[in-house]
Amino acid sequence: MHKLSHTPGLATNGLADSSPHTTPAAEQRPANVFSLDGKLALVTGGGTGIGLEIARCMAEAGATVVITGRREAVLREAVDDLGESVQYVVNDITDLGSIDGLVAQVEATYGPLDILVNNAGINLKKPALEVTDEEFSRVLHTNLHSVFALTRACAARMVARKKGVILMISSMAAYYGIDRVVAYAASKSAVEGMVKVLASEFSCHNVRVNAIAPGFIETEMSRTAMNSDPDRRDRAMRRTPMGSFGKPEDIGHAAVFLASEAARYITGASLPVDGGNSIGF
Repeated sequence: MHKLSHTPGLATNGLADSSPHTTPAAEQRPANVFSLDGKLALVTGGGTGIGLEIARCMAEAGATVVITGRREAVLREAVDDLGESVQYVVNDITDLGSIDGLVAQVEATYGPLDILVNNAGINLKKPALEVTDEEFSRVLHTNLHSVFALTRACAARMVARKKGVILMISSMAAYYGIDRVVAYAASKSAVEGMVKVLASEFSCHNVRVNAIAPGFIETEMSRTAMNSDPDRRDRAMRRTPMGSFGKPEDIGHAAVFLASEAARYITGASLPVDGGNSIGF
């Protein structure tokens, strides 16, 4: 793993100084408000699927990106694909005792974190009456407890620096009732609530917190799931006004936007990237 230098971004996120001596907003803007040049991002579960494309899109927008996951071979392959601006650290976010060390390692090696993307998560497709306490707890531990612990560790540093962006990955399961995903839906609904509370607490410190709610996105995992349940696939397609499933890069581009200066006045929001699925009939 190569050590990359980290150049702090020139742009400042958050609320503008309202004093009469403030430089006009047009003069404060970076040349490209969608650029992530000089930013450092941490993306959990960045070795495959949506996480991989979030990392790719952020790197293409100019960020240095550190991806994490449990499988080093997968992470190494992802880094080989994504290029020199992306590096990896092997980590299991469900090991809560490792999280402070992870954040400290990333910042000691690459510099202060500007962006956290809580992408890693698991699902469980099973009728609610058959879900055991252990299964329910495992999904909530991964999708909620671990997300909060990592967010807390990163946010403490961001709040102290008065600068940062935190992104959560939510789901259509937090928007409407999808059968057989009770644990997953509970975890993502809780993430939606957490976004609102954290945005209320952190935004005054120039740390924005938002969520992206993917619709039905084509990944290897989702294709396998949908092909095994054609009725579910067809229902999903029927209620998606754009008439197609999304691509992982659609989530990546949304993440770049929310992490950039273009979204400097957006916090506490959940952005559906779903082809209209959440409003479809």
